[in-house]
Amino acid sequence: MDYNRQNARKDEKGLQAGMTRDSFENEQGETHPQHHSGNAAARMPADKGESRALVDQTESQPSAVYAPTGHVAQQRIDENAPQAFEDSTPAGFLDRKPHQSGKPPRQHKPNFVTRIVNRWFNRLMGAVSTRTLASQEEEYEAHRTTRDYVWNTIGIGAWGMVFPFLTIIVTQLVGAEQAGMFSLAFVTGTLLMIVANYGVRTYQISDVEEAHSFSDYQVNRWITCAIMVVVGLLYCSIRGYGGDMLTISIGVYLYKMIDGLADVYEGRLQQVDKLYLAGVSQAFRSIVVFVVFALCLLITRNIGVASIAMAIAAAATFVVVTFPLTLFETPKSRRTSMGSIATLFKQCFPLFVALFMYALIDNMPKFVMEGVLPYDTQLYFNALYFPAQGILLTVGFIYKPLLVRMANVWADPEKRKRFDLIIVAIMAVIVVLTAGVALVMGWFGITLMSFMYGVDFEQFRGLCFIMLAAGGVTAAIDFLYQVITVLRRQRSVTKLYLITFGFSLFIPILLVNFTGLPGAVIGYLIVMCILLVLLVWEYFRIRIDLSHQTRAEAEAAAAADISASQPLRTRPSATRAERQRREEVRQKWTSRSHKEHTGESEGVDHPSSSTIGKHGTPQNTRRENGGRHSNQ
Repeated sequence: MDYNRQNARKDEKGLQAGMTRDSFENEQGETHPQHHSGNAAARMPADKGESRALVDQTESQPSAVYAPTGHVAQQRIDENAPQAFEDSTPAGFLDRKPHQSGKPPRQHKPNFVTRIVNRWFNRLMGAVSTRTLASQEEEYEAHRTTRDYVWNTIGIGAWGMVFPFLTIIVTQLVGAEQAGMFSLAFVTGTLLMIVANYGVRTYQISDVEEAHSFSDYQVNRWITCAIMVVVGLLYCSIRGYGGDMLTISIGVYLYKMIDGLADVYEGRLQQVDKLYLAGVSQAFRSIVVFVVFALCLLITRNIGVASIAMAIAAAATFVVVTFPLTLFETPKSRRTSMGSIATLFKQCFPLFVALFMYALIDNMPKFVMEGVLPYDTQLYFNALYFPAQGILLTVGFIYKPLLVRMANVWADPEKRKRFDLIIVAIMAVIVVLTAGVALVMGWFGITLMSFMYGVDFEQFRGLCFIMLAAGGVTAAIDFLYQVITVLRRQRSVTKLYLITFGFSLFIPILLVNFTGLPGAVIGYLIVMCILLVLLVWEYFRIRIDLSHQTRAEAEAAAAADISASQPLRTRPSATRAERQRREEVRQKWTSRSHKEHTGESEGVDHPSSSTIGKHGTPQNTRRENGGRHSNQ
């Protein structure tokens, strides 16, 4: 009973507190129609869940109704429930929305990729709407060596893997024959890309003084890309391509043209020491091209349609990423100069010839096989070449970020020994890397290739090691050529490529006709070794000539400094002749004086005076006439 009485007292106190608060609010002039007891039933929650929420909220209020245990207390609460809720609920509580009474709903933040994409498109659309692409403030820092290496590696790796991965997909989906056709078109497109690049990339990034504006480089590249497309169409016409081969070739040529066009913009990023942004652009384009080609081929099973889609995807990435990124993150260029563009064509022509000749030499076995062997041999040759190409690309990862720094090192005569050490180090890396890849291929690489292509490559094990040796040689050739370009002696390399091209015309032809695919691989190694020996010899010759030239310039500068620090003097021979003449005159006058003194003492007439004529000859005046007159 005592317990029930205590609970009843608590209930009465709660009701009195509610009534007291209502009277206070009425005195303040606040009207709450929802608090009238007549409308209590209408204001009750519609379901049990909302009622439970309201009870939970009212438990924290001072006028909350306590629920004692026991039948009497429970009955009293049930009878006064509407009034209790009405009196104990704070003003405006029932008007609140459910989310206002608790924590706001958690918002999901977009992931990293989504944030980057949104931020880029906001920046791009803002610049396009205001037409200020070249006037945007730079957002990414330069001189980030770690980022340069990482993203350059990713970009070159993605670009280099497009060809082998696409070849694998084509082989698995449409067969080895069409894979061979695609391989030949890709090889030809890569050769034509040399026409688009025109050998400008290395020249551009080593142009640290910006003798040519970026506008000049752009105009040069647009012209060369147009020439590339025209040459590609002419080549298809000469070869008589039609049907699938023509469609495949056009799609691949357009894709490689976009690659060549983007190269000058990515070179501009490297020129201002933002190589990592060039790597991002190259990687993005390569990944998009790969995905689009694979999906189209999977859906349509038409390699021609997939090739055209690949070209369209490459063009879209250039417009959306590469072009605006370069204008955003590099200083605004000077105006175009036609004279500078003409000079650029003239200066880079030896580079273009050398690179085109090298690419032609490198691909000559493939062109020889086209007329002699079926298309599937193109697939086998390129599949064996891909591990060797991996050596070339990996070496490029290492030395290409160093080209600008190598140019700066060579510009300082005191650091020439450091330049030589860099070359020796890169050559050692090439040897070690080639040996490492050979070990991997001998262990499990050939088995993996057989699984990926669905072709038994165990029969080509010996040819694989020969091709790897050729890959190491080509990596050394590519590096030495870049070094000679940094030295600005690229003209001397052209004749070496012409000599090697002569060997490539008959060596692969003879070997391919006699032995087929093994002859193509062996002939490729022989030709590459010839070119490497010629380049090494030429580099040492250039290095010696430049050393002599530097020494002669230093001696001339030292002599000029000495001459500037001392007063002007006559030549030693002239001084000696003048001194000798004066000595002869002095001796002559000394002997005359001695004779005159002797004659006077013996009574012989002698001149009383002597004068010097205007020509410097002594004139003596004798007294003979005077003596005669006096005697007379």
